[in-house]
Amino acid sequence: MGWDNLLVVTLVVVLGALLLAAGIEDARTREIANTKNAAIALLAPVWWWAMGLGWGDVGVQVLVAGIVFAVFVGAFACGWMGGGDVKMIAALSLWLPLGGLVNMLMVMSVLGGAITLVMMIERRWQRRIGTVEVPYGVAIAAAALLALPPAMSRTGF
Repeated sequence: MGWDNLLVVTLVVVLGALLLAAGIEDARTREIANTKNAAIALLAPVWWWAMGLGWGDVGVQVLVAGIVFAVFVGAFACGWMGGGDVKMIAALSLWLPLGGLVNMLMVMSVLGGAITLVMMIERRWQRRIGTVEVPYGVAIAAAALLALPPAMSRTGF
């Protein structure tokens, strides 16, 4: 295993730990710390270097991340997602190639819907009223963890 492969594996382990921590934090407090999202975003250039991305590929990653951020800011403005969720999705879009990102977003949507449904059933079962605060960070983190193995392939970009 060369140094470049060791760096890729190390980055994936660090990202995995950040995602697990963010998912747990969101499940407990319904918030994701800015430091976790910043760490995910700030490690992306190291990931690009380790993966051997050229300037064109990096430009595409940044452009896609900007578009993803803008779209999900709209969801935040409508009250559909929290700010930490939006920042985490945008930070993760710096790591994943477009196909992996689309897969992550689809899995995230299904998992988020399942979590919402379970929470609504639980609330109904307990006969509580009010809105349900869904920890979408759990769905985002799980979907990203599932999207990482294909992204580790140098042909994923």
